Amino acid sequence: MTANSDPTELSTPLRPVSPPSADARKAASERQRILTKPAGSLGRIEEIGEWIAACQDACPPQPLTRPRVVVFAGDHGVTAHGVSAYPAEVTGQMVANFLAGGAAVNALAATAGATVRVVDISVDSDTDPSVSNYKVRRSSGSIDREDALTEEEVRAAIDAGRAIADEEVDSGADLLVAGDMGIGNTTPATALIAALTDTEPVAAVGRGTGVDDAGWMRKTAAIRDAMRRARPVVKDPVALLRVAGGADIAAMAGFVAQAAHRRTPVILDGVVVTAAALVAEEAARGAREWWVAGHRSTEPAHSIALRHLRIEPLLELDMRLGEGSGALVALPLIHAAIATLSQMSTFADAGVSTEATPDR
Repeated sequence: MTANSDPTELSTPLRPVSPPSADARKAASERQRILTKPAGSLGRIEEIGEWIAACQDACPPQPLTRPRVVVFAGDHGVTAHGVSAYPAEVTGQMVANFLAGGAAVNALAATAGATVRVVDISVDSDTDPSVSNYKVRRSSGSIDREDALTEEEVRAAIDAGRAIADEEVDSGADLLVAGDMGIGNTTPATALIAALTDTEPVAAVGRGTGVDDAGWMRKTAAIRDAMRRARPVVKDPVALLRVAGGADIAAMAGFVAQAAHRRTPVILDGVVVTAAALVAEEAARGAREWWVAGHRSTEPAHSIALRHLRIEPLLELDMRLGEGSGALVALPLIHAAIATLSQMSTFADAGVSTEATPDR
């Protein structure tokens, strides 16, 4: 939390988001038809190019110069009740690993031409001061039996996410990725998705980090109880995050909503980030137009959330790591879409015929 922030209310109420440029999207679509290729032959790469052109309000779109990943770290009290295959202390240990450059997100970001920032929103241990200036609390509450956050804390977390998005855009980020790190975080993520989509827990619950059958049953029961507690507030996005989410998820919701307000494209990652995005779309209608989904994870709730958002994932690789890893694997597709739309010659420029010459 920043020193000057007022945690009792959002700095600015969440509001609907203006869409990407329709004119630039149309220009990009028209340009696709005159490039030296059969119409539609690049498949979804063409669709991605039109989306990024619309986001940039430019045709052809400009190459990305500063893609940025922000990993939001936080613990969840429900982890103490056997819903994860890993102990809660792993979250703090992984924060240190991110800072040392040794995690998957670091390796994938370097490959894709992105940089990584990690922020401690609610890790249940002390972390390096360089990443903890927005820390809201130590661990969110156990959502099956208590609220995840207080009213003050949920608003502080949302405002933190929005402030972080502003910092990144103001520093030159031209595409953002939200990543997650938190043992047990697929439990609140699934509870939020199931609550917003009116899905039975057994249809939404996955194995997370790899729980066994007994762990899956405990996780399902926890999500069922959390959904029961959340039912009275399901139409209120901020209250829903307070009751059944967590500080890290609330911060991610603020982050992806604010990115859309700042007209900055976002690649969504897996089930935890997409749960935050689902809540953000409820609060800031139209934000989803600024997002693409990097991949579809193995978590059933992820497919449910993507379908509700009407976003088709770019990749399906059976990934379930989080950290922003799936989004980063998809980032080269954005680079490819920009390159083909901006660097290919037109038929006229290349002197290539566009029609077959009839037999004489």
